[in-house]
Amino acid sequence: MKIGTVEQMRQIDRRAAEEYGLPGLLLMENAGHRAAEAMAERLDGAEGKTVCVLAGSGNNGGDALCAARHLAGMGAHVRIFLTGEKDHFTEDTAVMYGAVERMELEIHAIDNDRDWNRMHVALRFADGVLDGILGTGFHGELRKKTLRIIEEVNEAGRPVLSIDVPSGMEADTGRISTVAIDAAETLALALPKPCYFFSPGAEHTGCLLVDDIGIPRALLEDKAIQQYLLDDAAAAELLPPRDRAAHKGSCGRILVIAGSRGMTGAAVMASQAALRAGAGIVTLAVPESLHDILEAKLTEVMTVPIPESTDGQIGGEEALHTLLRLAHGYDAVLIGPGLGRAQETGELVRMFLAEVDKPVVVDADGLYAFTNCEDQLKDCHQIPVLTPHLGELARLAGCTVADLRTDLTAKVRELAAKLQCVLVAKSECTLVAYPDGDVYFTSKGNPGMATAGCGDVLAGTIAGLMEQTQDGLAPILGVWMHGEAGDLAYAAQGEGLVATDILAQLPHARQGLRLFQENNVPAQKAKIR
Repeated sequence: MKIGTVEQMRQIDRRAAEEYGLPGLLLMENAGHRAAEAMAERLDGAEGKTVCVLAGSGNNGGDALCAARHLAGMGAHVRIFLTGEKDHFTEDTAVMYGAVERMELEIHAIDNDRDWNRMHVALRFADGVLDGILGTGFHGELRKKTLRIIEEVNEAGRPVLSIDVPSGMEADTGRISTVAIDAAETLALALPKPCYFFSPGAEHTGCLLVDDIGIPRALLEDKAIQQYLLDDAAAAELLPPRDRAAHKGSCGRILVIAGSRGMTGAAVMASQAALRAGAGIVTLAVPESLHDILEAKLTEVMTVPIPESTDGQIGGEEALHTLLRLAHGYDAVLIGPGLGRAQETGELVRMFLAEVDKPVVVDADGLYAFTNCEDQLKDCHQIPVLTPHLGELARLAGCTVADLRTDLTAKVRELAAKLQCVLVAKSECTLVAYPDGDVYFTSKGNPGMATAGCGDVLAGTIAGLMEQTQDGLAPILGVWMHGEAGDLAYAAQGEGLVATDILAQLPHARQGLRLFQENNVPAQKAKIR
């Protein structure tokens, strides 16, 4: 499923009218009808229930007014409050207002203290609230009246269904200037919007429903829309079946270059994650002074000592030549987890990536090696996969984390194209961006995953899948599998989970995906690259 920006949704509406003869009023009718059905489902039937409908003057308000008409037809007692001005109604919203007015439904403006008191009481005693105050076109600061209405709704504590976006939230970014509706459920019209996945918007979205409202599939799947939602169905398309004759050599030989004094845990988790993701052979290259420790700690992962230039960190010409010879016998390389930040180590990373002709995943200290020389990443023989958290991403982009947050999707897409890399940008919604502009939003993950070592497990998971997937799909599948494992760990451990809990759940996440493949035959395959 694709994800639509505000401008892309405008273009879809325009093309629906111009190319298919579907006027906005018809789409508004479909949206309102579906919103009424969703409200009725949430209330376990509309008959005899009281629904407070808040309708603005834009098309979102028209959707709400249409829904009010349908809810009344289902037997609900509907109380409509106009949060905008009738003089500012869009043409289609005016049509919907005329219909509910002629039905003699209860309609109130909010102009004086009596109106505010009436709305206050109505909200307190409503079984449900329908939010049609502001739509996807909102950005910036709320007007005082609208701000007060949203605060009244949230204070009432009644279940709210928001149409398209919870009012007060910017659709493209999830930004909230002051306050936004705390929705129990949000009905996305046509396509999901980016705001559902980024904080603080994600915390206000509630349960997400998506309805195409009758828009032709060709418009919703237009190639110009390059944001995708990585859900279970999409992930199931990425994991090919394993042949009965498979052996360890055919499932991926992965070299992990990681670890330094005090950071052996990162090397252990990254290399084990590659195995748990299904790789057949994993070898961990580590500083020679730490080799015996890691050899004793690891059972299934092989270890190789690498010369050091700094105590406890690899580096130097001999180490470079050793690693390049070693990499020749492997299908993919992960470099960086806990590697250290000595100058010689950074030089080794840059020279190694400029010479090795293998798919590479670069994480943590491997990324730090390119501080102030990010353009050298373009020297890699193959498109590298970078796995930065937001702090590392800001350093690569030459900006602050706050700057990234103004429009994370756009900035990640821009940087992936600039550096000619695949960017796995770790955040509350991890994004996978390709140089051609495609960006994938994960549907997995939880707050418990904010723990040390989680990123090492992700990097290892992606590396472990490099030979098992096709056409550069390992970052997408790795992000899904890691997030699913994190969700399984969260269900058992809550906010006390640690990275090794996620590591332990990787096989269960993979097996769950296999079961999904067996039990679900998609009507139409998702478009994945």
